[in-house]
Amino acid sequence: MHHMIQKIVIVLLSSVFLLSIAGCSTMKGLGQDIKKGGQHLENAAESHGG
Repeated sequence: MHHMIQKIVIVLLSSVFLLSIAGCSTMKGLGQDIKKGGQHLENAAESHGG
């Protein structure tokens, strides 16, 4: 019984670790997209005299 709980905990921790790694790259991409969007807004505002 104790070994079964240990295995479950290891699988859960491994899953959380893998999801956090994937989340980091996703958040990095999201940050880059937001930055590009901000640059486009700034350029549009400058071209319209803002």
